[in-house]
Amino acid sequence: MLEISERGREYQERLNAFMDEFVYPAEPVYAEQMAAAASPHTQPQILEDLKAEAKKQGLWNLFHPHPEWGPGLTNLEYAPLAEITGRSLEIAPEAINCNAPDTGNMEVITVFGTDEHKEKYLKPLLEGEIASAFAMTEPAVASSDATNVEMSMERTDEGFVLNGRKWFASNAMHPNCRVLIVMGKTDPTAEVHRQQSMLVVPIDAPGVTVVRNLPVYGYADREGHAEIIFENVLVPFKDILKGEGEGFAISQARLGPGRIHHCMRAIGAAERALELMVRRADSRVTFGEKLSNRANIQDWIAESRIEIDQARLLTLHAADMMDKYGNKVAKNEIAEIKVVAPTMALKVIDRAVQIHGGGGVTEDFPLARMWAHMRTLRLADGPDEVHKRSIARNEIKKYRG
Repeated sequence: MLEISERGREYQERLNAFMDEFVYPAEPVYAEQMAAAASPHTQPQILEDLKAEAKKQGLWNLFHPHPEWGPGLTNLEYAPLAEITGRSLEIAPEAINCNAPDTGNMEVITVFGTDEHKEKYLKPLLEGEIASAFAMTEPAVASSDATNVEMSMERTDEGFVLNGRKWFASNAMHPNCRVLIVMGKTDPTAEVHRQQSMLVVPIDAPGVTVVRNLPVYGYADREGHAEIIFENVLVPFKDILKGEGEGFAISQARLGPGRIHHCMRAIGAAERALELMVRRADSRVTFGEKLSNRANIQDWIAESRIEIDQARLLTLHAADMMDKYGNKVAKNEIAEIKVVAPTMALKVIDRAVQIHGGGGVTEDFPLARMWAHMRTLRLADGPDEVHKRSIARNEIKKYRG
């Protein structure tokens, strides 16, 4: 049985109250402030106000599993909290300092960073004073296979010299972004999974150029998804994480919890879409009858409820497996949820769009932006096909003797 602890339930109650009292009322204010801003990457004052309130209420860094830096919740305890923030994707995760990719980067620096990294970057990240980005994906190669990454990290007498081009570095357009975690090849001749390393690179380091933001389905997300050029960027040896050739090992440690977070936020978004769907269907009349009385609409509502609950149970099961047996043992379950949750959320959101008619594709409702986010999530942290390949290969192994 997936039993959430009393501590976990208490955090759920407190976070739900915070959402009701502060986050949902802040959504129209956030929209107004962003519409009035000169840049789509502005940090609006309402978000800083929410962050201050979350800190005051002790709803801060809830994701962090290390008691030194956060409440030390398990994956199973934190997962429902991620779902709650998924109901307001644009502001709730950052309001409690639990937004990607900062969460993953903070965990990486916690586990693999030096004391200097922790002082210079981890502490300000934990305080919500700065933001960070993760630079792995490249436009010139199929980055779903990370062994294709071509960025050169050449060892010299002074340090590593970086040359290459990255894109979809999420958060790199954030006005508070100060640091990148960059993956590249330190030894192209090594065994295929030992060629890559990760380095900590200040975003304003000489030779780092943020070229442009990449819109997602036409949306310029506030945190941005940047294309970045690295030209002879010198990085000191001390800024390597864990050691040369450890890039893959770090990425696996980073992605396990991150996928739980992404999937539970997707479930939260689907719950919000279902609520909007039901309220809309029950308030609109066509041909003399409420939409909610029509059999096909009731089918959509019922199917959405079933699919959301299925995805939630599967994701909580994966979180429980990670807590009990570790990421490696739970790798199949983690891959399964990454396929299931975004696909489910897309279906539910699409039904809600249809019920909202023309309004569903506008920004008068959050559905269109939510749909774009979920469609992108089917590619982020590995596309569906990579996860299905992993699941299938593990299944085949069972019967090969």
